[in-house]
Amino acid sequence: MAMVERVFSGVQPTGNLHLGNYLGAFVNFVKLQETHNCIYCVVDMHAITQGVDVWGGPAELTRCTREVTAAFIASGVDPKKHIVFNQSQVTGHAELAWIFNCVARMGWLNRMTQFKDKAGKDREAASVGLYDYPVLMAADILVYRATHVPVGEDQKQHLELSRDIAQKFNNDFADSIRGHGFNDGLFFPLPEPVITGPATRVMSLRDGTKKMSKSDSSDNSRINLTDDAETIAAKIRKAKTDPEPLPSEEKGLEGRPEADNLVGIYAGLSGLSKAQVLAEFGGGQFSNFKNALVELCVTKLAPIASEMKRLVANPDHVDSILIDGAERAEAIATETMKAAKDIVGFIRKR
Repeated sequence: MAMVERVFSGVQPTGNLHLGNYLGAFVNFVKLQETHNCIYCVVDMHAITQGVDVWGGPAELTRCTREVTAAFIASGVDPKKHIVFNQSQVTGHAELAWIFNCVARMGWLNRMTQFKDKAGKDREAASVGLYDYPVLMAADILVYRATHVPVGEDQKQHLELSRDIAQKFNNDFADSIRGHGFNDGLFFPLPEPVITGPATRVMSLRDGTKKMSKSDSSDNSRINLTDDAETIAAKIRKAKTDPEPLPSEEKGLEGRPEADNLVGIYAGLSGLSKAQVLAEFGGGQFSNFKNALVELCVTKLAPIASEMKRLVANPDHVDSILIDGAERAEAIATETMKAAKDIVGFIRKR
């Protein structure tokens, strides 16, 4: 099994995809498929790690899985050249997660800040799945022996854990790994984070200090990928700003979170840097800049919304994409699991 440079990334099917998901994930997924072999996964097993009242139940999970798949395709991911599938269709994720549960250490998981944030004060009531989420994430990546992972700020710690688990597996089973033909003693790669663009962390349109989120009570805080042109325009024009004109240099955005956020959104959608955006709009009033941002957002997002709605209206077609992707993903995962089981010492069917 030669090491192949491969990108893996997953998106939770939690519904209400928004501009933050698009700029922080989907734009980069499209770019990466031009230079890498890509596997993109709808991580439905991760989606159920919190209570059913959080993930919404079976019907909602099915709907959201199809919606995220539609977003991949509508954004420009090619499911024929690359792989798009849902996690639960490939058993290797769960199998490798168990092996990794026996490699990872409690102290490592106890340091994971996202569990503390999501579990809140009543951690005793949190599911084991939520606690063990980062180990499953490591299995998601490494069952394909992926070498690169695009991650946001909130997942960097989990990627570090994936590297730690890969390293410990390689160390623990070094002799067996060599005995099974991996002469360098490395079976799992240490996946590298992929550096992304200027708007990887999109903030609320109502409060530039808070991340754009589907859980925000105000729909005006976010631009949903399914919003029509009129709704997009209204939300941008209502977006919070400050009374000062736009600065001409990036340094002038310091201490101005709403201005920084809107400039970052424009940069992300246009492919320009923040400096280039400010060179064009610096010194001007927000009203003129917002008009330009409305035009850009509508141009970029309206076709995606339209295509998503078309795809979601044809669930059999979406499901066929997921099934085809799962079959191709399973072929890769099966090879990894055969070798991993041999390395560990499991007797398996030949």
